[in-house]
Amino acid sequence: MNFAPWNTGSRIKAVVGHYGSGKTEFSLNMALAARAAGRRALVADMDIVNPFFRSAEQGERLKRAGVELIAPPYALTGVDLPVLSPEIYAIFEQPERFCVLDVGGDDAGAAALGGLSGRLAAQGADLYYVVNPYRPFSNTVERVMEMMERIQRRARLQVTGLVNNANLGEETGAEELLEGRTLLEKVSRRCGVPVVCECGFEGVLQQLPPGPPSFPIARYLMPEWLL
Repeated sequence: MNFAPWNTGSRIKAVVGHYGSGKTEFSLNMALAARAAGRRALVADMDIVNPFFRSAEQGERLKRAGVELIAPPYALTGVDLPVLSPEIYAIFEQPERFCVLDVGGDDAGAAALGGLSGRLAAQGADLYYVVNPYRPFSNTVERVMEMMERIQRRARLQVTGLVNNANLGEETGAEELLEGRTLLEKVSRRCGVPVVCECGFEGVLQQLPPGPPSFPIARYLMPEWLL
């Protein structure tokens, strides 16, 4: 079964996670897939803590695909100011749009959601927590749970879905995703939050035994030294 979040739950999906979890890649792929499926889609870059590897870098790609982008006014300028664009409130005024909020890493980044938490809760926004157990401080149930709780406190919202994004970049195979699946199944049992999907390259996902909904992704955020 494939993951199609634009057809289930809230039309607003906020994406959080540890630094390096792949949440921005997941966010971009989710919005682009929604648009390819015929939905009007929007990405809001809400990262106010990290100037690199952010949705705003893919502005031209999103525009060509017909996906709207909202980004902080100083994104990609080198100016380090934690300011959100006032355009962010458009997500509440366009009920026909599928909106993806790409939130900054860790609890520091999740603080950007705090000021919007009341309106997000009123609209029933989904909060997806992306986990890559091959990143530091994400390799045990206790560490994943600790960061999730910190993010929830700062965001003033509860996580509604876990995303298995276990990967080692281009070296990722089925074994890595299965290890991530095992970890998140334990987290899910501990906190009662479901695993909504596992994502990876399509060829790798096809090797997996039945499990959570799969979400094939492409890689858009590539450091220059890998190009």
